[in-house]
Amino acid sequence: MECKNCQTSLQEDDNFCSNCGAKVIRNRLTLKNVLNDFSEQFLNYDNRFLRTYINLFTKPGEVIGGYLRGTRKKYVNVISYFAIALTFSGLQIFLLNKFFPEVLDLSAVTAEGTEEFSKRNLDFINEYQSIVMMFYVPLYAFLAKLVFLKKKTFNYTELLVIFTYILSQISITTSVLTIIAAFFGISLGVLVFIFMLLQILYSAYCLKHLYGLSMEGIILRTLLFLLILSIFFIVITIAIAIIVRYTVGLEEFINVKKPNEVSYIISSAMNWTS
Repeated sequence: MECKNCQTSLQEDDNFCSNCGAKVIRNRLTLKNVLNDFSEQFLNYDNRFLRTYINLFTKPGEVIGGYLRGTRKKYVNVISYFAIALTFSGLQIFLLNKFFPEVLDLSAVTAEGTEEFSKRNLDFINEYQSIVMMFYVPLYAFLAKLVFLKKKTFNYTELLVIFTYILSQISITTSVLTIIAAFFGISLGVLVFIFMLLQILYSAYCLKHLYGLSMEGIILRTLLFLLILSIFFIVITIAIAIIVRYTVGLEEFINVKKPNEVSYIISSAMNWTS
């Protein structure tokens, strides 16, 4: 008898391959077998996914720091965890669009005249969520490198790993919470502000453990991080304004009198550039 995964010779009474560790399958595939495998992989407390998810809240320094130090078997590796997060996000978007489209209405939390602009932004994020997540990881890693410039604890690549774990954890958590909230008719627009606060606090919590900072130290660096991030988005906003100017024409831009007209022009310019 041979292992179906690596073709290593096995004994008749072996339950696992001595070479690759794969479970020996002797029976044909049935629904019961599939459910048992799913239970072992995702519902068992000792499985790596649940252990990784729980310990990223209780012991983030052990999970992320351990991976950076070379511990790669105890927890889900960073790439696989990111893939799981994208799966949760995709499932969340599918369920919301299919069964709870009303919670995607942002009119209650957007300024008058900007509803269409906000809707287009949400549609863009939903459609290109994986690209958006991959964009934020290097951005946050770069900003963290600036904030912790005097601390050489982690290089840029290690910061990429750190923020991939952090954003994946936030994505998985918010996906589940969003679906639960949808059952109670809570709008996504209301949850966005709560999730932003959750991301800030959780990121600070993880970095505090990884860098071994005091409470005062992490608060100051979090504020500095947010300041630099705000400046970055201000620069992006100015860049968009410049695109608007040369897209719709200077005269039309100057003659705009109403805020909702400004929103419409900016929205049109962003659609044109995308």
